[in-house]
Amino acid sequence: MLIAVCDDEKFYREKVQKLLENYLSGYKINYTIQLFSSGEEFLQENENKVKFDIVFMDINMSRMDGIRTALQMRSVHSHTYIVLITAFIQYALEGYKVDAVRYIMKDTLDSALDECMDTILKKMQLSRINFSFLEGEKWLYTDNIFYVESQRHKAVFFYLDEKMENYHIYEKLDVIEERLSGYGFLRIHKSYLVNMKHICRISNYTAYLDNGEELSVPRLKYQAVKEEFVAFKGAV
Repeated sequence: MLIAVCDDEKFYREKVQKLLENYLSGYKINYTIQLFSSGEEFLQENENKVKFDIVFMDINMSRMDGIRTALQMRSVHSHTYIVLITAFIQYALEGYKVDAVRYIMKDTLDSALDECMDTILKKMQLSRINFSFLEGEKWLYTDNIFYVESQRHKAVFFYLDEKMENYHIYEKLDVIEERLSGYGFLRIHKSYLVNMKHICRISNYTAYLDNGEELSVPRLKYQAVKEEFVAFKGAV
C-alpha cells in the first residue's frame, strides 16, 4: 500500500504518519508512507498523480492549496482515496469537488484516523494473488496490476509498487485470465489482459490507462470490450 501525506506543517505531517504507522502495525500489509510539504512538491513527479492508494491532503497550504492539488490528481486518476485534513470547518464542502472519502479536522485526528482507515480498507477490499515468476514467487495486490501482456512464450505483469517493477512468467494468457477472473480484468486484445480499474476510457479503438499508456483494441472486439467496460464502470 502506498500512502502520501501532504501538509505544509511539519508537525501534522509527522503526526499523521505516526498515527498511520500505529494503525497499520496490526495488519499484514506492506506499506510505504511518503511525506510532502506542499502541493507543488507532490505534483513535481508526474507519477505521484497515479501511484498512491491513499492521499492525506491538507486543504490550507500556503501556496498551492490541497483542493487544487487534488483536482490535478483527479484529472488523470479516479481511484486514489483522498482524505482532506484542515483546521477550518468552513472548507468541509470543498471535499465534494475531489470526491474525498473523508474530511477530518486536525483537532480530531487522534480519534478520527482509525475509523477513516477502517472505511478505506473495507472499500478497497484488498485482494492478493500468488504467482511463481522468473523473479521468484510473489504475492501481488490485484488492484495494483495495470495489465498483463503476452510476449511470445512469456507473460509480463505491469505492476504498480514502490519499485515500479515488471514481473515475467512462462504461462499462457488464457490461464492467467482464468486466475484473475472476478478481479475486474478485461481481455481487450489477444495479447492484453487489462485491469479495468486502471482504464480511464475506451475510444477510437484504444484503451487509455491512468498511467498514461494506450493499448489498442481490435475492431472485431471493440464493441464487446467497450460494453463490458461501461457495465463495469456502472457497477462500481
